[in-house]
Amino acid sequence: MKIEQVGVLGCGLMGSGIAEVCAKAGIQTVVREVNEEFLAKGMARLEKSLARAVDKGKLSAKDRDATVGRLQGTTQDSDLGDCDLIIEAIVENVEEKCRTYAALDKIVKPGALFASNTSSLTITELAMSTERSDRFLGLHFFNPVPIMKLVEVVRTLMTSDEAVESTFDFVKAIGKEPVAARDNSGFIVNRLLVPYLLDAIRAYENGVGSVEDIDKAMQLGCAYPMGPFRLLDFVGLDTTYYIANIMFEEYRETRFAPPPLLKKMVLAGRYGKKSGHGFYQY
Repeated sequence: MKIEQVGVLGCGLMGSGIAEVCAKAGIQTVVREVNEEFLAKGMARLEKSLARAVDKGKLSAKDRDATVGRLQGTTQDSDLGDCDLIIEAIVENVEEKCRTYAALDKIVKPGALFASNTSSLTITELAMSTERSDRFLGLHFFNPVPIMKLVEVVRTLMTSDEAVESTFDFVKAIGKEPVAARDNSGFIVNRLLVPYLLDAIRAYENGVGSVEDIDKAMQLGCAYPMGPFRLLDFVGLDTTYYIANIMFEEYRETRFAPPPLLKKMVLAGRYGKKSGHGFYQY
């Protein structure tokens, strides 16, 4: 199935980025938010991103206008009825996601694919809230979506080969690189990244080195673009803590257990860059 119209649930940081890359690739894109305030805020973020791309010479003004013309914002589920693919990027709460899918299952045309941008929840559990488990997958984009090239395509035991093939074609059509991942908590990237980040915190707790020196060591010694603490601040310490708890719940391995310092910083509201204070001050 060729995907010609996409619906994006949520117009936050991830949702607006997903909508932007879809519309830039020539796909009609419908963005659904829960109310007009959130929708206006999300669409403003999207338009600001497009303006920045024009200023940097990465997008022409003509292509920007064409992209905006392919975007439709809405607060009505009924506007998603004709979409070929629904990509969900709402709050990382399994009950809320399942309620949303169950409602849309009755509205969106039967042949359409459903996908979740979750970074940690089990796709199988989300799929079972619908009558289309064979056409349900994970589509995990990375932040910032317009820049990051990778998309993890996550299939469950029920996902059909046709659904996976159509999704791979879609990911390539929007200029991204797909990789196939199994439906395990964390998929590929977070399964490897989260223990590394947690281990960096433990190393700091144990006096291995300062925050600055550990970051510098990993940047210069391993050629990483940023050290683990800068990355933690960028991702969000609250987000990392949440994901780590989900992964620990599934695997019951100590490498996924959040260190005490991470919990204390989250309780103190030090979430990283978005709060102005994490391992560094901003």
